[in-house]
Amino acid sequence: MSVKAYDVNSDYVLVAWKPPNTVNEAPITGYFVDRCEAGTDSWVQCNPAPVKVCKFPVSGLGVGHSYYFRVRAVNSAGISRPSRKSSKVTAIDAAESQRLQGTDEVIKIEGKYDIVIKDDDLEGYVTLPGEPTDVHASEILKSYVVLSWKPPSPRGRAPLWYVIEKCLAGTGAWQRINTAVKLHSPRYPVFDLQDGQKYQFRVFSVNMYGSSEASAPSEPIQKVDEDGVPSAPGKIVATRNTKSSVFVQWEAPQHLKNLLGYYIDGRVVGAKEWFPCNHKPFRHNRFVVHGLIPGESYVFRVQAVNIFGLSEESQESSPIAVEPALATPSAPYGITMLSCDGSSMTLAWKKPKHSGGSKVNAYYIDKRDADTLVWKEVNLAAVTERICTVDNLTEGTFYEFRIQAANLAGVGLPSAPSMPLKCEAWTMEEPGPAYDLGFREVRGQSLVILWKAPVYTGASAVTGYFVDMAKKGSSEFVTLNGDPVSHRYLQVTGLEEGSSYVFRVRAVNSEGVGKTSELSEPVCAKALPGTTEIVAGVDEETGDVFLSFEACEICETSKFEWSKNYKPIGDCPRATITAKGRTSRLTFTNPDKDDLGRYSVVVTDTDGVSSSYTLTEDALNTMLELSYAIRHPVVPLKHNLNYEILEKGHVRFWLQAVKLSPSVSYRFIVNDKAVTSGEGQKISHDVASGVIQMTVDHFTRANEGTYTVQINDGKAKTQSSLVLVGDAFKAALKEAEFQRKEHIRKQGPHFSEYLDFTVTEDCTVMLTCKVANVKKDTAFHWYKEDDEIVPETAPNVMSGSCALPLPLFSRKDQGVYKAVLSDDKGKDTSVFDISGKVFDDIINAIARNAGASASELVMQCTPEGIRLQCYMNYYTEEMKTVWKHKESKIASSEKMRIGGTAEMAWMQICDPSDKEKGHYAIEISDGVTTHTRTFDLSGQAYTDAYEEYLRLKAAAFAEKNRGRVVGGLPDVVTIMEEKSLSLTCTVWGEPTPEVTWFKNEQEVASNEHTRVTFDGGKFASLVINKVTTDDSGKYSINVRNKYGGEFVEITVSVYRHGEPIPEPKLGQPRTAAAAAAAPQAQPVPPKSPAPAKTPTPSKPQTPAQSAKSPTPAPSPGTKSPTPPRSVKSPTPPRFMKSPTPPRK
Repeated sequence: MSVKAYDVNSDYVLVAWKPPNTVNEAPITGYFVDRCEAGTDSWVQCNPAPVKVCKFPVSGLGVGHSYYFRVRAVNSAGISRPSRKSSKVTAIDAAESQRLQGTDEVIKIEGKYDIVIKDDDLEGYVTLPGEPTDVHASEILKSYVVLSWKPPSPRGRAPLWYVIEKCLAGTGAWQRINTAVKLHSPRYPVFDLQDGQKYQFRVFSVNMYGSSEASAPSEPIQKVDEDGVPSAPGKIVATRNTKSSVFVQWEAPQHLKNLLGYYIDGRVVGAKEWFPCNHKPFRHNRFVVHGLIPGESYVFRVQAVNIFGLSEESQESSPIAVEPALATPSAPYGITMLSCDGSSMTLAWKKPKHSGGSKVNAYYIDKRDADTLVWKEVNLAAVTERICTVDNLTEGTFYEFRIQAANLAGVGLPSAPSMPLKCEAWTMEEPGPAYDLGFREVRGQSLVILWKAPVYTGASAVTGYFVDMAKKGSSEFVTLNGDPVSHRYLQVTGLEEGSSYVFRVRAVNSEGVGKTSELSEPVCAKALPGTTEIVAGVDEETGDVFLSFEACEICETSKFEWSKNYKPIGDCPRATITAKGRTSRLTFTNPDKDDLGRYSVVVTDTDGVSSSYTLTEDALNTMLELSYAIRHPVVPLKHNLNYEILEKGHVRFWLQAVKLSPSVSYRFIVNDKAVTSGEGQKISHDVASGVIQMTVDHFTRANEGTYTVQINDGKAKTQSSLVLVGDAFKAALKEAEFQRKEHIRKQGPHFSEYLDFTVTEDCTVMLTCKVANVKKDTAFHWYKEDDEIVPETAPNVMSGSCALPLPLFSRKDQGVYKAVLSDDKGKDTSVFDISGKVFDDIINAIARNAGASASELVMQCTPEGIRLQCYMNYYTEEMKTVWKHKESKIASSEKMRIGGTAEMAWMQICDPSDKEKGHYAIEISDGVTTHTRTFDLSGQAYTDAYEEYLRLKAAAFAEKNRGRVVGGLPDVVTIMEEKSLSLTCTVWGEPTPEVTWFKNEQEVASNEHTRVTFDGGKFASLVINKVTTDDSGKYSINVRNKYGGEFVEITVSVYRHGEPIPEPKLGQPRTAAAAAAAPQAQPVPPKSPAPAKTPTPSKPQTPAQSAKSPTPAPSPGTKSPTPPRSVKSPTPPRFMKSPTPPRK
């Protein structure tokens, strides 16, 4: 508290502070002092160990630097948060500052001339400084001594520092004190002095030229014991002050010991915790404690404070309730006449605004004639109510009245005289005025106004009331109720918070509306601070239904007045009213529907503390149910009796209570027989979780029946039953047997996760499973429909998982798959049926990946039409794909053919026309998401595609009808001399092609040795009779028509008898284009155009005859050879069709 710096020098400052008020904390054992150089955020601790006094000398500061200081307190619990930082302090020597400013020395010569010499002028001639003077101790404490001295004079202009020496007093054995840094200021704290020893100190001045002589030694200095804290303050007395404050005074301590002030603490009577009343030491021995709760009782204590800490606490004051000091009440006001019969008047008035600190218990009335000044007492005995009938009046006379209120302090001042009131009998038929208007439950937007019935009722009984309201200061009243209310209260709503209002009431009888009441006092629509409402509840111990109210304000004379429908309850057998401190409770005896209604409570002698609560039938029924539960307690259950199947097939029967005590008792009953823990079953409970359980080790058909748990816990009891028969029992037994088998299964190698499927990014379907309890020699086999599958990669069971890939998945992969795991410990099997929904799920998973990877639609022209293609990771016709043209679904037909390959889906428009122009789309659905790709086949795109289609169509027709060799010719022929060679083949073309034979690129003419034939436009032959070695060579056949042709070569080798058969040398068949380039060959028509990417059908292979002797040529009468059955007419290339991709 209040950290300040004193005795500021160039490298030294004394920091002091006030100890904090420790109310409920452990005593302070010391303090740490921190410094921070201005302009930085770095705090440095100045003392290595806590200091016990509230001051500390800080040395080693930078000359001319500015610093802040703060303090942290230490106790057994740790170190406190830092105090607020001190004001900024600049380390500068005051003497040095004064020297620099300079002082003048004035010398007078014969009274005529003044010679002025400045100190600084003389300093320039000084080299060695003079010695310091007046070495003494300015601070002597048990923990340190602060040395002080006067700087030398003269000192010179060179920078100056000091050296300190010490010695035991009287010994003369001087030792230098190590100051760690140069000492620039004439202050220095010395810490390492021994207790009980006296020391002397001397100081040297030092500059760049050398050291001065030593100063005169100081007087002997000895550390002294700390003076300690003050003694405790004396007697403390607390007295009333206001409704929220108390005046506390006390006697000063006997031993002040440099007293800094006092700390005052307070405590609510009955509480344990003290609270501080002030946060800075207060120097006087009297203090007003503010902010107390009205009506609450407190005690107080005081502690004295000095630099060493806090004294012992004083004795506690006597308890005192927070009440205003007693005084006589203020004067009543608002005197009004309620009735007059010609000889008497009935008067009413409003209570004093200030009660004087105690309850107003009496009123005294005076009267006088309006034309006199003498007052006469009306009543000698006190009137306790605020209504009085004054008798023995003279009819027709005007009277004035005044009233005095009295309390414990005496009789207060009289009220102002009333207006002159004429004593004249009232004869009107309407009622007189209502009176005593009051307010309850004033809140921000609502209040309740109450009044008393007129004393004068008129010609008939009062039947109702009208209530008028106006804002304060306004004469525009508004009637709040359209119809008269029969009761004498009204809840007013819709007020503006913070606004003030006035009210008046008019009574009604059968004759009409009566006189208006006096205006109410202005009331502000604002709740009192700390306002609470009535709370309805049920006593947890007794089960009683009650209404409770805690007042935000109360005094010694306050009472809680309960009412029902704003009629006092008083002594009633149906309810009991109790009060304790600031809380009152209305407890119902045996509540029922007769107790429904609006209950209100008002706290007397307060500023209108009140509240209300409407007890409804629903609220009462809820509380009665809770009351019954408390009076007839049951053990509440979180979960009723249930069962679960455990590992090994054990069955656990259990329930869970909300709470169990350690003394709980219970029992299990099965089929009306109590069971206990024993062989085959175990019964236990856990108090912490509230679980009671019974575990049956071997669950069989004999366990069918009814299970019950009965619990007794103190007064509370409960039971819960479970009927386990019929289908429910069969299901439990089946599950138990399954778990038992599962346990046995898991003793050997087993599947920890059974077969399931996943689909990879490239749309490969993987059948996966996880295995456990396996070893290296555990065998793993895959089966489909009991046929073993041997995957390319053998399963590795030691990895914990196995997988079987099913690439290019389609309907052919449907079936029952099985994985079998076995070794000497046992065997386990997992079965996965890929059909029905499982098959559909796999297709959807494939479609999900394929759809995500699908490219935009690409156009490809073919000889048959225009094809739109969508490339994707994988396609199969089982996927849910839909082709659309102009938002209409396309069905596969001769006109629109739909198909695909493993890499793409396509839709071909055969023989396109303008009708097929437009927007096309393919939709790939995975059951959740639909992936759409589009293509706009219109405009220039359609024109270009149609022209390309016509070109390809013409090229395909030409390719289909050109001349070609269908089959029958070998590539190589090896034949012995004198044998006959027959080269025969089948040719085809439309129209019928021309056939020409060549040998070594020279045309072969038909003669007796070499015969060339072409029969029926299909069979072409070259027969050489009795071959010779000259017949060896390269033979070829050129087949051609107007659409093109083909050139095929055959190598013929002739060897002599007895020679080794030469190795065959294959000749390469040549196309018509190659033949056209051969010299001396017949002219060949231009090459027919072929469609892009169109494969040429491969030539049917004829079995090679080179391994055998050549077959002799047929006799001249033999027919031309017939093509083998396997050779068919040429088939158009694959792209000419719209096939479904083959299954792999």
